[in-house]
Amino acid sequence: MGWWKKKDSTHKVVVGGGGKPVVVKMENPNFSMLELESLSDEDEDFLISTNNKRRRNKNAKQLTWVLLLKAHRAAGCLTSLPPAFFNLASAIKRRVVLGRTDTHINNKTRFYSCIKLFLFLSLLLLCFEVAAYYDYKGLNFSALNLKGMFGWVYSMWVFVRVAYLAPPLQFLANLCIVLFIVQSLDRLVLCLGCFWIKFKKIRPVAKVSDADLESGDKGFFPMVLVQIPMCNEREVYQQSIAAVCNLDWPKSQLLIQVLDDSDDITTQSLINEEVQKWQQEGANILYRHRVIREGYKAGNLKSAMNCSYVKDYEFVAIFDADFQPTPDFLKRTVPHFKDNDELGLVQARWSFVNKDENLLTRLQNINLAFHFEVEQQVNGVFLNFFGFNGTAGVWRIKTLEDAGGWLERTTVEDMDIAVRAHLHGWKFIFLNDVECQCELPESYEAYRKQQHRWHSGPMQLFRLCLPDIIRAKISIWKKFNMIFLFFLLRKLILPFYSFTLFCIILPMTMFVPEAELPAWVVCYIPATTSFLNILPALKSFPFIVPYLLFENTMSVTKFNAMISGLFQLGSAYEWVVTKKSGRSSEGDLVSLINEKSPKHQRGVSVPDLEEMKEEIERQEKKASKKKHNRIYMKELALAFLLLTASARSLLSAQGIHFYFLLFQGISFLLVGLDLIGEQVD
Repeated sequence: MGWWKKKDSTHKVVVGGGGKPVVVKMENPNFSMLELESLSDEDEDFLISTNNKRRRNKNAKQLTWVLLLKAHRAAGCLTSLPPAFFNLASAIKRRVVLGRTDTHINNKTRFYSCIKLFLFLSLLLLCFEVAAYYDYKGLNFSALNLKGMFGWVYSMWVFVRVAYLAPPLQFLANLCIVLFIVQSLDRLVLCLGCFWIKFKKIRPVAKVSDADLESGDKGFFPMVLVQIPMCNEREVYQQSIAAVCNLDWPKSQLLIQVLDDSDDITTQSLINEEVQKWQQEGANILYRHRVIREGYKAGNLKSAMNCSYVKDYEFVAIFDADFQPTPDFLKRTVPHFKDNDELGLVQARWSFVNKDENLLTRLQNINLAFHFEVEQQVNGVFLNFFGFNGTAGVWRIKTLEDAGGWLERTTVEDMDIAVRAHLHGWKFIFLNDVECQCELPESYEAYRKQQHRWHSGPMQLFRLCLPDIIRAKISIWKKFNMIFLFFLLRKLILPFYSFTLFCIILPMTMFVPEAELPAWVVCYIPATTSFLNILPALKSFPFIVPYLLFENTMSVTKFNAMISGLFQLGSAYEWVVTKKSGRSSEGDLVSLINEKSPKHQRGVSVPDLEEMKEEIERQEKKASKKKHNRIYMKELALAFLLLTASARSLLSAQGIHFYFLLFQGISFLLVGLDLIGEQVD
């Protein structure tokens, strides 16, 4: 047997026994090396048992520390729960005491009355089912001599729901399931198309290179008209005007129109002063104000296009008041029109300066990322048609004239002009790599009104355009795409089944168990669809569950808007300008101006901007005193309906249905109390 040997920091153990020795090298200077020529069976068993004991002791200590660490973290989470619940309860109390309901706005519509009726019936049925459940468990009503009467009433109720309620409810459920599957397949096909575009690296390529643009050849710099329609948007007018005035385009080939529809005199004067200051700096910019606001945004754009000097321009770029194009925006969009006479529109993608402001903006970002990355890009590449987004796009003026110009007949004038242009054979291009910054609504009230307009307008337009689509001289496939996919599936069927299936049918099946919704409809397909929707915004993956619940919560607003637009109800033509907060800092604005224009201090001094900022802050302080968080009665009624149905599902031990109804009811409750988005003290 060899003894301890040491050589530098490298050591070896040679284990031999009846054969060639096994050499194990170790590089730990804290251990001495032992060379073993052979071991007896007793020594070998002793060593093995000793090592096992050490290993067990070591593993036990490690496991103990891991468990203690987990317990410490769990205790930390538990200690943070009471303050969180206390803050939530305090917020709910403030909402109930100080919040203003929306019933004075909605005038207690029939839709709200129907929801209240469903809620009343569900509460009544829940009491009835609970009584029947405990009667079945042995807690009967024999002491009050009601057992016989109660049994007869309950048997009659079972007969009515089996014979009369379950069949139509099951038929409606099956219909919604079919629509749900069709819409999910549409989402899947769109995602596959987006994957194919990325895999093949398909993107529109302009025939004018960057070198040709830099050469200064005027043939590549056509006359461009830029329009900025706005209405009482004092929070954002400076940043949009500054961004457009800094567009990298020859001044002789560019004209900017600020189309102000404001009815506030102070806002009018501020915007007019801003335009005059940029005029002094040499920008080719004009201020236009309409006294009579007919046709809202469509009427504003139509009035501007009737100016005599517009005939000298070939293209028009449109930016809403909160949009800030980059200086190279025109250089990256206008060249696509070169030698492409069939091209009528180039649409850029939106990006958002406040996408991480609160939970509401994060959820909106998921939706719009899918809209641009998947829907717009796929339709642009494979169909050369998509809905114009109303801003951050460049139109060929001849296309607008050929399509009949801007019309005030709907609240979605952008989609209207796009559909009419496509029916006349014009093609569209979507540029996913060209972004234009803007804002997302930060309050639920603003987002709700925006979504109402976006979902009622397409139904108005569908009623008006359907005869034109049928008579149009385009292919059958394009007609099918426009009627079934563009309008029916994505604008009508989606809000219909989303609200009907998950907010009405699902809770009703808890009280009429003879009509069933499979677990895969309640859980697996919605989860898969939400996963597909969130793919373009993978950083938002932790919000996939809130996104699924919030989309179902918004279905009540979208369904109401869809019905009002389809049947031309009172709120169908309601137009409310989305509230802006002006997230781009004024310091960034001033630095941008100074970088682009060294002489800017002579025309637009920083103190002037500070004075205007102070004036705006004073006005905002006055306005903030009148602001209140609202209480939304439809959402609250649906919250209690779903929570009642979840309580009923406990009696039948339906696990997935219970959890879905519970969390969906809580989601409706939070939205109904206006606890999502911008908070007002």
